[in-house]
Amino acid sequence: MTGGATRPIAVVGPTAGGKSELALDLAERLGGEIVNIDAMQQYRGMDIGTAKVPIDQRRGITHHQIDVLDVTEVATVARYQAAATADVERLLAAGRVPVIVGGSMMYIQGLLDGWSFPETDPDVRRRYEDELAAVGVAEMHRRLRAVDPAAAASILPTDGRRIVRALEVVELTGRPFAASAPQIGEPRWGTRIIALDRDTAELDDRIRERTRQMFADGLVDEVRELMRHGLVEGRTASRAIGYVQVLAALAGEYDLETAEELTFVGTRRYVRRQRSWFRRDHRIVWLDASAPDLADRALDTVHG
Repeated sequence: MTGGATRPIAVVGPTAGGKSELALDLAERLGGEIVNIDAMQQYRGMDIGTAKVPIDQRRGITHHQIDVLDVTEVATVARYQAAATADVERLLAAGRVPVIVGGSMMYIQGLLDGWSFPETDPDVRRRYEDELAAVGVAEMHRRLRAVDPAAAASILPTDGRRIVRALEVVELTGRPFAASAPQIGEPRWGTRIIALDRDTAELDDRIRERTRQMFADGLVDEVRELMRHGLVEGRTASRAIGYVQVLAALAGEYDLETAEELTFVGTRRYVRRQRSWFRRDHRIVWLDASAPDLADRALDTVHG
């Protein structure tokens, strides 16, 4: 465990809860740096749809694991785990406080609990990807539910990539997908974990407003530009909430108004999953994101 003021702080919780602002406040007060733990913020050019803090609003605070992948590259927990671990340990060695912020659930467990996934088998993976293309995501989710109901319950029925990965792990290991998950114990480096939440109606309003603002700020043009750089071919980037809906609209499947509504619905559904996931972690201290003295309360938690 890392002692004293140099232990990391993780700010997690549902999307649109206010994590980025609190993380900046904490990093500013503690002389720390930000370590991103949002999977899609790793992608260069995916700025509006991921609610990435603009560079001119980062208060001069260094951010790690942001803009480290091209949209054609596959984002994996294993890559992130190795890179972010190196960032955290380098900051600790320099006496800087790593402020880890984001809401990607498996990435958080990968970093703080050392979640190691089984190796992939290209032939098995390719077979399931071919089946996904042939029969569709709903049928693949049904097949996963038949062999691993717990995994099917935790994976969105529209998330073809994770469904394929779960089926691959089940086939390769002969065990449920979750069997590779770590036991929740002392987090690495003695990290203090804070989660932000809000009243459900308030959070839904924030999600709707943020979605509206993303489309107003040029999400569609951002997607068009990223298409020139291979977004459609990107196995993980193209499936990000907001981007997948805009891509479908640009392909003529529905209009942009529908894309905006489906982005809101998809984000709200994802938030429900995040809440359920994080509530199972007894180490987390929950704070009301609407509290006026939020940063002070967070610091009391860190130093308590």
